[in-house]
Amino acid sequence: MSTKDRYGELGVDTGGTFTDVIARVGQALQVHKIASTPDAPERAVIDGVRHFAGDAAPDWRIVHGSTVATNALLENELADTGYVTNAGFADLLTIGRQARRDLYALEPRPSPVPVPAERCFEIEARMAADGQTLVALESAMLERLVERVRSAGVKAVAINLLFAFIDDRHERAIEQALAEADPGLTIARGSRVLPEYGEYERGIATWLNAALGPAVGGYLRRLEDALERVAIMHGAAGTVGIDQAADNAVNLLLSGPAGGLLGARFVARAAGLERVLTLDMGGTSSDVALVGEELALTSKTRIADYPVAVPMVDMHTIGAGGGSIAWLDAGGLLKVGPASAGADPGPACYGKGGTEPTVTDAHVVLGRLPASTRLGGHMGLDVRAARRAMAKIAEPLELSVEAAAAGILRVADEAMTGALRVISVARGESVARDSLLCFGGAGPLHACALAEGMGMQRVLIPVFAGVLSALGMLVARRSRERSLSILQPLASVEAAAIDDWLAPLREDTRAELADEGVADRDIDERLSADLRYAGQSASLNLAWREPNELVDAFHQAHEARYGHRFDLPVELVNLRLHKAGPVPDMQLPDIATREGAPQPSETVAVHDFGSDVPVYDRDALYAGQRFDGPAIVRETVTTTWVAADWSAEVDPKGNLLLRRR
Repeated sequence: MSTKDRYGELGVDTGGTFTDVIARVGQALQVHKIASTPDAPERAVIDGVRHFAGDAAPDWRIVHGSTVATNALLENELADTGYVTNAGFADLLTIGRQARRDLYALEPRPSPVPVPAERCFEIEARMAADGQTLVALESAMLERLVERVRSAGVKAVAINLLFAFIDDRHERAIEQALAEADPGLTIARGSRVLPEYGEYERGIATWLNAALGPAVGGYLRRLEDALERVAIMHGAAGTVGIDQAADNAVNLLLSGPAGGLLGARFVARAAGLERVLTLDMGGTSSDVALVGEELALTSKTRIADYPVAVPMVDMHTIGAGGGSIAWLDAGGLLKVGPASAGADPGPACYGKGGTEPTVTDAHVVLGRLPASTRLGGHMGLDVRAARRAMAKIAEPLELSVEAAAAGILRVADEAMTGALRVISVARGESVARDSLLCFGGAGPLHACALAEGMGMQRVLIPVFAGVLSALGMLVARRSRERSLSILQPLASVEAAAIDDWLAPLREDTRAELADEGVADRDIDERLSADLRYAGQSASLNLAWREPNELVDAFHQAHEARYGHRFDLPVELVNLRLHKAGPVPDMQLPDIATREGAPQPSETVAVHDFGSDVPVYDRDALYAGQRFDGPAIVRETVTTTWVAADWSAEVDPKGNLLLRRR
């Protein structure tokens, strides 16, 4: 096939261990996995793209989910950032909400200090809560501020003034003065990043946008130089061009996981499922979510102990993945994670020098990951190295290596089951009749155990389960999210006022999408509102409708979530605008059908299940075929363990439907 014939689309997801690439030419899909390069993440992305595109990458449409922003925050590799605020509020980010993480700890851990005191700069200008000017911004104030920022030698600046979400003139003037004094300075303005009330949350989002900007911007520019046509997945599960992405670094947090949820929804719909509980288990962490017709967004995400109030997919993350390291605490209690073996050296079974026991090593020791497996289609397994690593747990506990491995899996399974409960039953959502959708390189090995822990009877192991986040990139729409604080009684809000408030947001988002080639006629709009009872601080987000209908809907939603309602006025806190381009025209191809039971490629020994457990190659399975567990289904990008009391069936798209017998 010539390069010209192969032009198409590429979805690229960077994980902690592997970078996944899925290519679409017409309706045909091909997969490639390559080891991630944490020291220079763009290298693996570029190599993965060139595997399919060669030197013709500029002629392919590429959508990329990046972990650069998330990793920079988790590893505290942030640019030296200054913080500009009103006089008397320099300690705002350090004080925060004064909420204790450990309520009963006698010696609580100190909270991290986002910006050191020497890099916090106050300015005397001040707006009132109604938008009136209390202290005018004078040129002398700007001159003093510019000199202090220059003397501090910071690489980025976050501007967060009180009530700038009502009137942003002061913030704009400060931004202009700083940019003129130092054109290379990364500047984030709170009234643009998050024009909502709540100066602490707005301040953290603005600081993160500034502090992440240099690393994210540099990474994206290097990608653009090499590949040219790249769209970036943002945390609200849409795509944005590189220029916009570089200016909105905070919105790229959860970029990759958002793609996974899009892929999960796409595959679930193809399988005829309306709602699924999802588990994305990669090398370093696991993400869980409840996915219905539309992906739920939240402004209450916390990452690295910081509130990130920009809209993102609603998911829960724990530090348990295939590469999570098992260890014994001072009392001899078995723990798993959050430390991970990562991509280099990786689990001991990779044969790359790793010596610590991991979740993946436990599967190898038990035989659920057969010795003949080739991870990513090319990486063999070192069973002896896995057993040596497992001895570090087995010997102190006076157990066999198999018993130690089984214990590691039970601990990891319980942690993931707890996360699944947080996102579902803890919110009053019964999932007993829903399906559990497991993906990621390690997820399908745990699917049956997790479903049993949640009382669920069905599991979907999607086609392309090991690269579902990359698949999600291909079905992502170009989209924008905007918000605006209103803080008025809902009963007093008129429809004309709503249109007036939204007009600037609508025009900004329309222009941005137009710059990326989206025609006005192809843009869909969705409006929602954050509502609360008068006197409350927490709010619920509901789809917009007429104010009278919205009041009734809020009473019902509040009672469903918290078990009660109040006879109090309802307040409109924020308006939220979502605009998106057309849905990509993509369908999963049907696979061939064949009657009769599939033939295993081999039988292997699995601890507790004998020496003749069948191993099926997923590429050799046909639609309509059924088999019972215990069994192993092996493919290039993941492996599925079908437990003894479960059965499996292949659907017309190639998905594995597991049912408890």
